[in-house]
Amino acid sequence: MSDVLTSIIEGVLEDLERRTIPLVQLQAQLRDAGPLRGAKLALGGSGMKIISEVKRASPSKGDLSAITDPIGLALTYEEAGASVVSVLTEERRFKGSIKDFTDVRSAVSIPMLRKDFIVTEYQVIESRVLGADLLLLIVAGLTQSQYVDFHQMAYELGMDVLVEIHNQEELERAMAASPSIIGVNSRNLKTLDVSPAAFHELLPMIPAGIIRVAESGISERAEVEMVQELGADAILVGETLVKAGNAREAISRLLGL
Repeated sequence: MSDVLTSIIEGVLEDLERRTIPLVQLQAQLRDAGPLRGAKLALGGSGMKIISEVKRASPSKGDLSAITDPIGLALTYEEAGASVVSVLTEERRFKGSIKDFTDVRSAVSIPMLRKDFIVTEYQVIESRVLGADLLLLIVAGLTQSQYVDFHQMAYELGMDVLVEIHNQEELERAMAASPSIIGVNSRNLKTLDVSPAAFHELLPMIPAGIIRVAESGISERAEVEMVQELGADAILVGETLVKAGNAREAISRLLGL
């Protein structure tokens, strides 16, 4: 199978070439960027937290939900007890958009994660202008210098960073930037295979004091209890919620409320 992650990043870079706002102009817009909401604080403390995702499609499952009202869905997440709302902005494989993000940002009061494949300085700055409280950096999709530079840039701009890893080597790379939030993705983004073994191996290896997020493949309460026993502080859930029919009940079920 071809490397899915590489293919996605190639598409992201092609789409970036069509951005109409020059980098210099984008940097100027930072002066007017509003206050952020503190994603790290929202994900800290006792009890399992949930990052609930507005997600229309995925490379592994295709179309998941039309989501004609992303604002309404995000507000339901917030009312149901989500700590952070994640919104996909990648267009080709996930059918997300920047408009989805800004629409939801204007409606909810909890922190927001910009879920995309961040591979350029432009996207880091763009994320802050859009109001992202939390930025995703996927170690597997970045060189080490890119990862460290983008991580530092995000913090200097006031954003928190969710650093995504898939194996021990990526965890070791991730630690070079002194991260405060690490997500273990049980889905291999190169093959799209899901294996809970990643949770068992990696969650206990993340040093104390770092917020641990379990990503992908979580649909049942028993799975939430399992990752919590392994040390997870939060779960990131998209497919299960958008296909549930009743997102409020799905969140309550996952969190055992």
